[in-house]
Amino acid sequence: MNPLSFKARTGLVLVMGFLLGSLVSMTHGVLADREHSAELPYEQARMLAEVLERVRQGYVEPVDDRELMEHAIRGLLSGLDDHSSFLDAEEYRQMQDSTSGRYGGLGLEVTQEDGVVTVIAPIADTPAARANLKAGDQIVSVDGDSLEGKTLNEAVRLMRGEPGSRLVLGVLSEGESGPRDVELVRERIQTRSVRQRLLEPGIGYVNITHFRDQVGTQTREAIAELTTENGGHLDGLVLDLRNNPGGILRGAVEVADLFLESGVIVSAEGRSRNARFSREASRGDMLLGAPVIVLVNRGSASASEIVAGALQDHDRAVVLGATSFGKGSVQSIMPLPDNSAMKLTTSRYMTPSGRAIEGDGVHPDLLFEDGQASARDGARRGEQALTAWMRGLQMDAAAHEEDPELGEALRVMRGLLGSKLAEGQ
Repeated sequence: MNPLSFKARTGLVLVMGFLLGSLVSMTHGVLADREHSAELPYEQARMLAEVLERVRQGYVEPVDDRELMEHAIRGLLSGLDDHSSFLDAEEYRQMQDSTSGRYGGLGLEVTQEDGVVTVIAPIADTPAARANLKAGDQIVSVDGDSLEGKTLNEAVRLMRGEPGSRLVLGVLSEGESGPRDVELVRERIQTRSVRQRLLEPGIGYVNITHFRDQVGTQTREAIAELTTENGGHLDGLVLDLRNNPGGILRGAVEVADLFLESGVIVSAEGRSRNARFSREASRGDMLLGAPVIVLVNRGSASASEIVAGALQDHDRAVVLGATSFGKGSVQSIMPLPDNSAMKLTTSRYMTPSGRAIEGDGVHPDLLFEDGQASARDGARRGEQALTAWMRGLQMDAAAHEEDPELGEALRVMRGLLGSKLAEGQ
């Protein structure tokens, strides 16, 4: 067996110095909390250095050392799960723009499931929403370029671009035999996360499209405006989280806290001390106990599921719609010295009752599928919600033909308010 060459030994030093030295220092001690502190086994480190050196020497075309190292890091992270990844400087900048709600693109939130780029949800009033792309649609190509084998970040980079530029997505929807071409025009995506209106006197409606910066403040202001518009009080509120792909954890906690007096909102479980945490509500329910209905569907993910799960577990809201997406893992963004970053899955979210969101989602109390409402077996408030819905039918609540689920939410709300009035008599 040939000993390691000088270059291979140099490669080993570079790999270990960059991957271990830089990453450990940038994670602020996250790795220091391992139950068993152990160095990378020498044989595996030797193999990695050997592979790098053989690629440098034998690949059919010359490969820049920096590019080769980036490929190694991307592979290391993407091999862990569908959400961990390496972000070069441009990708990191784009991610920061996306979080702030300002970027050139389609308004499409995507994930990667079994290597396939999959739509979580389109953002309201964006090219993706107007093209009728839906949760679960698979994006198989961009401008004829197959996404097979590409990372999620590479796919997103292809979909981003200058406002006004055109592109064609190859989209495969459930039940279709093959992909179809969908032509879109990129726009400057700068959305307001919160919209509100009165559905009828006393019943407010708040739609949150994404959990971006300031979403907690915007939601508080929206409810305050509705309260003022309705003469100083609200009898009930419909909180619409459909097709909301999530966003920042802080925003989810702030929104849920608006309706809770106390108790855990969300907890997270992970290996390191920093990855294990719990967020609790502070005193002060903006609605003073008035009924809340939360609308969710397949496109409700991550932060949306945190809010829905918290209000459901605390019996603070009736959750209506379809089972949510099931994206309940926490990705920590760790900046690196060259303005790049790594996104690493460090925790998994749990609802207040200890339910895991990842892969399972939030199951509604009242299922609404194919125009039919039904109480989910074992739902904490399912029977109550179904009774309220039936009472609302008897009260002949006006249907929202353009939005049947919202119409059903209004029926349930009227039924809940009707029973509340009856109890007070």
